[in-house]
Amino acid sequence: MEKTIGWNLDNSYVQLPSIFYSEMTLNPVPSPKLVLLNETVVASLGLNSQALKNEEGIAVLAGNKAPSGSNPIAQAYAGHQFGHFNMLGDGRALLYGEQITPSNERMDIALKGSGRTPYSRGGDGRAALGPMLREYIISEAMFGLGIPTSRSLAVVSTGDTIIRETDLPGAILTRIASSHLRVGTFQYAAQWGTDEELQTLADYTLERHFPNYLGDTNPYLYLLQEVIKKQASLIAKWQLVGFIHGVMNTDNMTISGETIDYGPCAFMDAYDPATVFSSIDRQGRYAYGNQPSMGGWNLTRLAEALLPLIHENQEQAIELAQAALEQYPQLYVQNWLKGMRAKLGLFDEEQDDMKLIEELLQLMQQDKADYTNTFIALSFDHIDKTSLWRTSAFKEWHQKWLARLARQPQTKDMSQQLMRQHNPAVIARNHRVEEALEAAVEREDFSVMNKLVTALSQPFAHTNEQQEYASLPETSSQPYRTFCGT
Repeated sequence: MEKTIGWNLDNSYVQLPSIFYSEMTLNPVPSPKLVLLNETVVASLGLNSQALKNEEGIAVLAGNKAPSGSNPIAQAYAGHQFGHFNMLGDGRALLYGEQITPSNERMDIALKGSGRTPYSRGGDGRAALGPMLREYIISEAMFGLGIPTSRSLAVVSTGDTIIRETDLPGAILTRIASSHLRVGTFQYAAQWGTDEELQTLADYTLERHFPNYLGDTNPYLYLLQEVIKKQASLIAKWQLVGFIHGVMNTDNMTISGETIDYGPCAFMDAYDPATVFSSIDRQGRYAYGNQPSMGGWNLTRLAEALLPLIHENQEQAIELAQAALEQYPQLYVQNWLKGMRAKLGLFDEEQDDMKLIEELLQLMQQDKADYTNTFIALSFDHIDKTSLWRTSAFKEWHQKWLARLARQPQTKDMSQQLMRQHNPAVIARNHRVEEALEAAVEREDFSVMNKLVTALSQPFAHTNEQQEYASLPETSSQPYRTFCGT
């Protein structure tokens, strides 16, 4: 059966020094049941869908039986959580190993909600069905938007009851990622490891994610520079679609540049840089408008961890690291501005483009206009369908924008085509996600969720079927709040 499933696992992480992980025995669950299987991920991994749906396959997805070639471990790492440094680690997850795909990619296969580990810090190591389904929805939405992300292979219900504020059905999510190496992994090595162990981790990371380092005179500075580039690109992509991660702690920032750990994340409706959804972010540290600067803060923590490797002289190491970090704001703005130009149908560059964009965003904020739908209205020349159209200030801005479009050689039709390729028709709106989760968890009706995920899979298709997902939630006196998935 295991040969039929198609497992082709390697375990390169256990070649690192033992301080970086703990070997795990499995924590079986009583009555696993397959809830969701991501067929596109199954195919990309070279696995057999039908075999995964059988008893043996479900046992692996539930953490009841390790797949052939697996060496289950829990990873150790640290992290700044809302600015406070803590020892962390996989408190409710384990890594089976790395699947070598038919295209020779290496993808981590990890279980989330699989039980206690040495890093559980008093938790039960389990997860509830709702948050695991939420991660499935949001990660697939991000993938559809073309944003680097971990993905969900499957969700399995466990038959356990998870005790939180109320009793909840238990579940395990199988997550894939290019790796689970984090900024916090390097912080852990710098704090509790030797310089040799830190160097071994850095060498492993270079080989796995940045093989072009060969021949570079300072490979560890190169590592920092490449992570800076990836994060500048990633966070710009978040901002362009109104995505709010919600918990940008350093243990949630990957070295690979993928979005990971979908806890209190959400998409913004009305444009406001101060938007916060997370129930635990009471000071707005990770508000939408703060995400770019928090990315820079996290990268500075990575640079601090790498200092002993960047140069043997600390002053020179700091100077080199600071020069690399100074590139981050520029890289972020370049990525964001390029994306914003595309969202507004601009093929070329003019000096006043930033001013034009900022004026639009200010008008959206003043009017509490929906971020996604405003760009859709512009993309389809349906500006009368946006609340902004009634204001004279927006009409003035609209004339400036039309004049800007007229100064480039491309036609307006070409501009609108570019806009439709960069402005999604559908995002994972909060009320739609909650609607899908309620149907699935409360009534075991997955049709609402499946329909939503299908619409999110091709957000730039702009089909008639997607239009229903553009509708806004009913006005509420209470702000929408998200919670860390436990």
